[in-house]
Amino acid sequence: MDWEKSLKGFEAYLLLEKHLSKNSIDAYISDVNKLKEFNEKEGRDVSPAAIKQTDIEDFLVSLFKAKFNARSQARTISGIKAFYSYQLLEKQIDENPCLHIEGPKLNKKLPETLSIQEIDNLIRGIDLSKKEGWRNKAIIECLYSCGLRVSELTNLKLSNIDFSEGYIKVEGKGSKERLIPMGKQCADYILNYIKSYRSFLDIDLNSQDITFLNRRGRALSRVMIFTIIKQLAEKTGLKKTISPHSFRHSFATHLVEGGADLRAVQEMLGHESITTTEIYTHLDRTFLKDSLVQFHPRF
Repeated sequence: MDWEKSLKGFEAYLLLEKHLSKNSIDAYISDVNKLKEFNEKEGRDVSPAAIKQTDIEDFLVSLFKAKFNARSQARTISGIKAFYSYQLLEKQIDENPCLHIEGPKLNKKLPETLSIQEIDNLIRGIDLSKKEGWRNKAIIECLYSCGLRVSELTNLKLSNIDFSEGYIKVEGKGSKERLIPMGKQCADYILNYIKSYRSFLDIDLNSQDITFLNRRGRALSRVMIFTIIKQLAEKTGLKKTISPHSFRHSFATHLVEGGADLRAVQEMLGHESITTTEIYTHLDRTFLKDSLVQFHPRF
C-alpha cells in the first residue's frame, strides 16, 4: 500500500476509533509526512511497509542535525509510532519498525501558575461597565474554578450546566465526557452574564446552545480567549506570561497544595493517566519546604 492510501486509512482510524481532534490528527499526519519526505529526499522509493528501523533512525538523526529540540523530536516520534501501531493492527506490516525506537528524555516542564491574589486581581480588573464585562468575568472564573481547557470552555453548552446541582459537563480529549463541580461564585457570574449580555444578543442558529458568545452571537474562538486574558494581564500590570492554560494549572496546583486527593484532581482535569497529574506534586518548592518545616521533626 502506498503512502497516500496508508495516510488516509490512518486519518480515518484516528478520527473514528481514537476520537482525536482535528488539530491532533493534523499533527500525527504531519509527523508521518516528515518521514515520507525524508525518504524521498534521500532517494529511497519505499512504501510505508518497507520502512526499516534503520530508516527511522536515519530520519531521527536528520531531525537532530536540523536542530529540532527534544520536545519536537519526541512529538514526531510519537506520531510515527502511532502510525506503525496502526499499520500493525491493520496487518499492513508483520513487524513494527518502531518497536525499539526511543525518543529523547524530556524534563517535565513546570507550568507557570498564578497565586490566588493574582487571580483575584485579574477578576477585579474586569470593567463591568462594559457590555462584555460579566462575560469575561465568568470566563476567567470558569477557567480557574473548573480547571477547563480552552477548547472545553469555548464548546461549553448551556444545556450541560446544571445550576441547581452545581455541576457542569464538558467534553474533553477523545470526546470523553466528565462532570466537574461548579462553585456558587462561578454559577452566579455565568447567570449574571446571561442576564446582562447574552440575553440581548441576536444569536446565530449554530450557537444557540453555546455558553460564551461574541457580540455577533457566535461562539468565541480560542484566539479571542487568549486575547481577553492578554489584555487583562496588561491592564492589571501582571508581569507573568499567561494563557488560558495558566488558570487550569493554577486550579490543579491550589487543589494539591490544599491537600486534595490526586485521583480526584486527575478526574476533574480529565487526565487519562495519573502520571500526568503528578506534575502538580512538584510545582511549588516553597510550599513543600514549608510543609516539611511545619511537620517534620528534623526541621
